[in-house]
This record gives sequence, C-alpha cells and structure tokens, in this order.
Amino acid sequence: MPKNISRLLHYVQGQEPEPKIREYFYYIDHQGMLFLDDSRMKNFTSCFKEKKFLDFFFKRVRLNTTGRYQEEFPFISLCGRERNFIRCDDVPIVYTNIYTANNLDHLSFGYAGDLLTTEFKPDKIYMLPLTGRVYHPADDKYGGVGLVKSKLAIELSKSFEFNNAKLDEPTHFNWKNKRYELDQLWFSHKVEQYGLKINTVSD
Repeated sequence: MPKNISRLLHYVQGQEPEPKIREYFYYIDHQGMLFLDDSRMKNFTSCFKEKKFLDFFFKRVRLNTTGRYQEEFPFISLCGRERNFIRCDDVPIVYTNIYTANNLDHLSFGYAGDLLTTEFKPDKIYMLPLTGRVYHPADDKYGGVGLVKSKLAIELSKSFEFNNAKLDEPTHFNWKNKRYELDQLWFSHKVEQYGLKINTVSD
C-alpha cells in the first residue's frame, strides 16, 4: 500500500459523515508507533505518547467491518462517537518489550507499558522467511497476528534453531533453558482467517 495514501484518498480529519459522528485517520508503523495518517513527519517526535490515550485507543482496535474505507484502512478503533480508521505498515499490534510478572512472561505493545500486554508463548514465535520479520499471536479481535519490533526480534532470533534443510523458517526456539518446537502453522491460518495483508517488503 503506498505510503502517501492520504494524498490519494479523500478524507478530512474530524469529518462528520453523519450527525454527531466524527472520523479520524491514523497510521501505525512497523515499530508500533501511532500517528495521524496525514502527518508529514512520522518519527518519535510526532507520534502519540500519552499512555492513557494509547491504552484507550488500542484496547478498542478491531478489524474494520463498517463498510467505510475498509480497503485502505483495514482496522478501526471506535471511541464513543469517534471512528478512528487505521492503516498499518504491517499489522496494528507491534510488540515492543518482553518482561516477567507473577512468574509469567509478557509482551507489551502500543507503548503503554504494562497497560497493554499479552502472555508470551515461546512455541508460537514465527519468522517470515521473505522479510525476516518475526511475529507472535495477538488477540483475535486484532486479527490474531502481532509483529515483534525489529530490535526485540533481533534479540529473540539469537535463540532460533534451523533444523530442517527444506524450511527457511526456524524450527525450534530456546527460552529460559527450555527448547521449544515451533508451531509453523498458526501464522498462515490467522492470515487466511482474517484476510490480513502482511507486508512482504523487508525493512
């Protein structure tokens, strides 16, 4: 999808297609940062950083089934009377950190600290050979697939094993003194189930 889609698609931030309904348009990059879609500069200085807003926004992210802008903005966050349409470099959920709490490992996303997390499942790590990007399951309401931020993915990939000459994907993952056989099927199943458009361009 072209990066300058906002120039090709007609919309106005805050437009009111019907009484008391406002629509806004957002973009999530492959590092998980959230921007207004038509922002000229998309970097750390221009992304949203307020944790309460990010928590509120990401907890309401869903697949866009509204019939409006579905092709261009496949996800939406419904916040009261606001429709927040979302397009992504890849998928809306990007895991940025891993931490341990109550003897369980968690992945955080959305730059909201421990407000937005999911349980880390070492046997579900998946690397897409075409791009080298690493994925982990997300809640089905998000499309079932989350991307692992590149910096974290590099750290995790140090623990991959490749034991099948016919496969480009890692077959095993070593985590905290335990060796896991990786599930190679969940990723393609979720992509097909939810019709996800995974980015096939390398970073």
